[in-house]
Amino acid sequence: MKILKLFFLIWIALLIIWIDLPENLQVKYKFGKKNIDFKINPLSVDREIFGVKIKKNFNTQLGLDLKGGSHLVFEADKSKVKSADLQDALNSVRDIIERRVNLFGVSEPVVQMLKSQGNYRVSVDLPGITNVSEAVKLIGQTAQLSFKEELLTDNKEATKTPIFLRLNKETGLTGKHVKKAGVVFDPQDGKPQVSLNFSKEGAKLFGEITKRNINKPVGIFIDQLLISAPTVQQEITGGEAVITGDFTVDEAKKLAIAINSGALPLPIKLVEQRNIGPTLGKIEVQKSVFAGAVGLFMVLLFMVLYYGRLGLIAAMGLIIYALISLAIFRAIPIVLTLPGIAGFILSIGMAVDSNILIFERIKEELRKGNDFDIAIRLGFGRAIDAIKDANITTLLVSFILFNPLNWEFLPQFGLVRGFALTLAVGVATSLFTGVVITKRLINIFYRQ
Repeated sequence: MKILKLFFLIWIALLIIWIDLPENLQVKYKFGKKNIDFKINPLSVDREIFGVKIKKNFNTQLGLDLKGGSHLVFEADKSKVKSADLQDALNSVRDIIERRVNLFGVSEPVVQMLKSQGNYRVSVDLPGITNVSEAVKLIGQTAQLSFKEELLTDNKEATKTPIFLRLNKETGLTGKHVKKAGVVFDPQDGKPQVSLNFSKEGAKLFGEITKRNINKPVGIFIDQLLISAPTVQQEITGGEAVITGDFTVDEAKKLAIAINSGALPLPIKLVEQRNIGPTLGKIEVQKSVFAGAVGLFMVLLFMVLYYGRLGLIAAMGLIIYALISLAIFRAIPIVLTLPGIAGFILSIGMAVDSNILIFERIKEELRKGNDFDIAIRLGFGRAIDAIKDANITTLLVSFILFNPLNWEFLPQFGLVRGFALTLAVGVATSLFTGVVITKRLINIFYRQ
């Protein structure tokens, strides 16, 4: 069991290092009479798993201030929208565009509604995207409504697979078969739902789908995002269905608008496009990175000088913490801006703070004459409550700054969210390394 555990830890460590590798790392050396010269890149995945095509590159994504990107301006055609519905339609345009370019909430686009002399425009800044044609295609594409069923036939295999991976077989029923969508309310609990009324062809398809999937889930997807997966109770031949989910009234209304239009709630046309450079100069970025490196070095130097061998262990823990954090940033991926890097550096201070609390408690126990093992156990036990309280309060602040529910009375800016997200990831990782990794390192390397 210990050998398997050790093998697993080594495998995880190698995976993290592989993800963290610099791009196009050149390896060049001479082995005997042979010259070795090749490049190593970070981990990338391009394969099919459970019928789902997965393509993932683990590269560092930089924001507009560090790398630049694309600047696009679209003009909305409001001629086909009633005045009373104009504001809702404009808000829906903004939300749909942001969802398309920012599916996981971490790519930090800047999407703004602009009004000038009665014309409404949407300004979109996309970090790291220099191919403007791809960006235009991404934003202006049709909002795709689709229904999918299970491909797996083995019930035992199906129960072990997440539902969003099981529902991967296209049924042929899409948004083009929907005549009308509207907002209705569940008579049981009053929650808002989106009703669908199918065309004649759509009603026939829907009846066939429900007939062959009785007691099985059918997935309803918008832009390949699973919205609902109700279990079919019986064949439905009336040509009507509802999309259920944890919707607010506004969310259900926006979804119905998007389905009814078959695309964005308002027609939009591209009126301006250009690539933009970094908003910060190269010299300023270099100085900021250098300042962060100097600060980290001073922290490590202080820990080593003040705590000796324990300080060296803390330094090792911080290095492990940095490697894990970078791997997480690349895996999600999180777009790094200068405020985001600041949040990461701030989280380093939280990691050091955890080590200091632990070390001081251990020293107190050692001064009392306790054995090393007892001092470790008591020291960690006494420090853990303070560490948890400090980290939980910081995570709460990060949650408020990130504002995942888009409350209007809280910040909704990409740079603020980038800072909050990197801070939260850093604090959560530092809590793990400070409590788990540091304790293991002490048990391995520090003995009296």
